[in-house]
Amino acid sequence: MANAKSGMAVDDECKLKFLELKAKRNHRFIVFKIEEKMQQIMVEKIGTPNETYEDFTNSLPDNECRYAVYDYDFTTIENCQKSKIFFIAWSPDTSRVRSKMLYASSKDTFKRELDGFQVELQATDPSEMSFDIIKGRVN
Repeated sequence: MANAKSGMAVDDECKLKFLELKAKRNHRFIVFKIEEKMQQIMVEKIGTPNETYEDFTNSLPDNECRYAVYDYDFTTIENCQKSKIFFIAWSPDTSRVRSKMLYASSKDTFKRELDGFQVELQATDPSEMSFDIIKGRVN
């Protein structure tokens, strides 16, 4: 279904791959891209379970917006293995204004399609989504 504000549809693969990440834990991260010509949000890159947070951040372009989900595994103080799924809206200062507006206007609808992430981050430069910030948001 297309987003009324931006006209962006969410490709079924986006939902399918997110469900796989959430239920089967067979992806570490997914990067999503708006294809303006197709008026659709698509899967751009999928990270394997053994990829690192650095691999994930390197998958985000320096000057283009993206949406992403990242599955962060951690151990609690009680020594329990847990995981939290982060939704990250990547909107670097150097990206085009039109692109920033398009991603901002499509974000809420896209988030509703991907039900099941626990933490949301908005980042305009890498420091706003550093690994320390990710670790700090799981408590």
